[in-house]
Amino acid sequence: MSTPLQVTARLRTPVTDHDHVRGPVDAPVTIVEYADFQCRFCGAAYANLRELLRQRAETVRLVYRHFPITNMHPYAEQAAEATEAAGRRGQFWAMHDWLYEHQDQLDPVHLSLGMEQLGLPADEVAAEVERQAHGDRVRRDFVGGIRSGVHATPTLFVNGTRHDGDYDVADLLAAVDAATP
Repeated sequence: MSTPLQVTARLRTPVTDHDHVRGPVDAPVTIVEYADFQCRFCGAAYANLRELLRQRAETVRLVYRHFPITNMHPYAEQAAEATEAAGRRGQFWAMHDWLYEHQDQLDPVHLSLGMEQLGLPADEVAAEVERQAHGDRVRRDFVGGIRSGVHATPTLFVNGTRHDGDYDVADLLAAVDAATP
């Protein structure tokens, strides 16, 4: 009787200058996260990834990619588009953080309030979200995730290999330390 072959999923869409990156450009470890702003598991991973970046500030860069699961999370795609609109104004990470810190407030009214809190032109951003001005970017991330074997959120890739462990701080630290040359 043969043992089943275990296949490790690989990141199929390389990191480029168009990605949203937090951390040193030349970090020896790159984590690519496919996530959904309305997913509570992504919310838990958000806090853990922030702590990881704090503890391994010189070692890790984080790349965020959109993977809104719209059939389960009705506000996820609008939230993704809002971050892209904020990103056009140099505020991607501020909007990203606000969304994860206010996951229970992703409806359009609260989203607009969040934009105002960040000093963004809420009417302009809302209009971009409404007309799906950044839909191609969100879809490009999503399709790249599908090609890389993403089927749930959050999905993390450490230096191009899917991280199949947990996303608690201890597991993330171990994965980063193992991947550090």
